[in-house]
Amino acid sequence: MNTTTPDSDTADTLLAVFDRQLRENALADGPGATVERVGDVVRQVGPGHVWNGVLWSALTATSADAEIAAQVRHFAFLGNEFEWKLYDHDRPADLGERLRAAGFDAEPAETVMVARVADLPHDVEPAEGITLRPVTDAAGVDLMTYVHDRAFDNDSTRVRERLLAQIAEAPETVTAVVAMAGDLPVSAARMDFHPGTEFASLWGGGTLPEWRGKGIYRALIAYRTRVAAERGYRYLQVDASDQSRPILRRLGFVPLTVTTPYIRRP
Repeated sequence: MNTTTPDSDTADTLLAVFDRQLRENALADGPGATVERVGDVVRQVGPGHVWNGVLWSALTATSADAEIAAQVRHFAFLGNEFEWKLYDHDRPADLGERLRAAGFDAEPAETVMVARVADLPHDVEPAEGITLRPVTDAAGVDLMTYVHDRAFDNDSTRVRERLLAQIAEAPETVTAVVAMAGDLPVSAARMDFHPGTEFASLWGGGTLPEWRGKGIYRALIAYRTRVAAERGYRYLQVDASDQSRPILRRLGFVPLTVTTPYIRRP
């Protein structure tokens, strides 16, 4: 486990560690994915369910447009939709405007939040009548897909394919859980582990609308926190929506920056 983090976990030091470990020195995030370092850009590529995009860049006002064009050509050659994951502190300051000018579409922004695993509650019990079921097979993934399709009102096919591949080929990189009300799945979430770093990252956390406000989301955070502690991870990281950000702040997560996905479609 990497232990280079400064003792003082200020927002600035945490942001620097986050950038270095999860962006600049990123490893592939699942089966079939490859991380490539080309000049001043770190990108991930892969077929099918693999997330394709730019994770990190060190651009200037002089180099930015040419580098954006080079990445557009590369992913167009592959035939892949891709995401340029832009953070508010990335340079140059007008990188978002340059991406839009190059044909990218901006998705809703999210707040990058981080908390120390040791500072988070580990023992939050789910609401009465709710049980938490670990996801270890295709049947469990189907339950998660049911929840996410309804909670987020979108198609979770690619997420399903990715999670199936992780469970089958790299189970040490992921843990997932479904909250059940009897036989009905009402909430679900996963956590990705990043070997060689101090971070595990939280994803999903979707709850059916009629089951919100019952503490299930907090129970799923606590469940994953316990697993992260058992694995020796120091921090949890999440890209938080406007809906989840207040809950995460109350639990002890600190906002570091804002990230906006810029999508370029073939």
